[in-house]
Amino acid sequence: MKAGAAMKIAGKTVCVFVLLTITKVARTVGNNRVTETATVGSSPVLTCSPKTNATMVTWKIMPKFGGHCALGYRADQNKTDRTNCSDRINWKFRPDRDPTLEIRQVEIAHEGDYTCELVKTEGNFHKTYHLTVLAPPRLTLYCDDHGVPVCQAVAGKPPAQISWVLESTSTPREEAHDNGTVTVLSKFTAHSANRTNTTCIVSHPAGNQSKSIACRPPGNESVNPHVYIIPCFLSIITSMALIYCFKLHSDRLCHKTKPPETAPTHSPQDDTVEVEPYTTYVQKENIIYNSVSDLTAGQNLPQRLSPAT
Repeated sequence: MKAGAAMKIAGKTVCVFVLLTITKVARTVGNNRVTETATVGSSPVLTCSPKTNATMVTWKIMPKFGGHCALGYRADQNKTDRTNCSDRINWKFRPDRDPTLEIRQVEIAHEGDYTCELVKTEGNFHKTYHLTVLAPPRLTLYCDDHGVPVCQAVAGKPPAQISWVLESTSTPREEAHDNGTVTVLSKFTAHSANRTNTTCIVSHPAGNQSKSIACRPPGNESVNPHVYIIPCFLSIITSMALIYCFKLHSDRLCHKTKPPETAPTHSPQDDTVEVEPYTTYVQKENIIYNSVSDLTAGQNLPQRLSPAT
């Protein structure tokens, strides 16, 4: 009898345990995992359905880098809670109506798991997003010192794939950065001497890019005619300006008015000086003449026979 009673008790215990397990499984009406991909700078939205009649909503966020954070809402208190979450991670709408989560201007640091736990009268709901953030690389293309095209896909996540048109046998080199991005470098190493219009193609999940460039080996660079035309033109203009200035200066010197020639002044004193010798001579002649006349008259001689003096 005791053994039978013990068996009944054990059977009831097992039945209760099984019923509790079934109830627990039945009440977990949703539990799934989703992979979400976003590009740096975008604002991904993570839904948590069903959207209504929830008594409590909790978002648990576990990023790869940094600490965990959580957002919560309780309908019985009409209250929201925030723990260690930045302003970029927030409810998109009112959580009592729609518990959707939004990440504004997402960055690589936001990568990780985002789990929504929804409690309803008919059961619990769990949904986990694994967020992957893509960083599109920056494409640069240039010619090195040897005239070889070099293509770089800078700071991409995941690493970009580089290819060439024309085809190249180059082996890309990768450089990892602390923020999880990778820079890929490739040199064009085709044996063809014709490197005109070489095209680099960068393939990446965030989008493909391409650029073209024409490189020439050192010593074979084509000279841009403007390099010579512009200096020659400037030299001609400068020469013409100098000639014009010189000519203008010469014309001014040639047309400069000469000062008028002043006539020499003729004073009466000069006339007196010039006449004085003649006057003295005449006076002397007159004196001699008068003397001879007086002598002739005194001797009663004709004037023509006057003695010689």
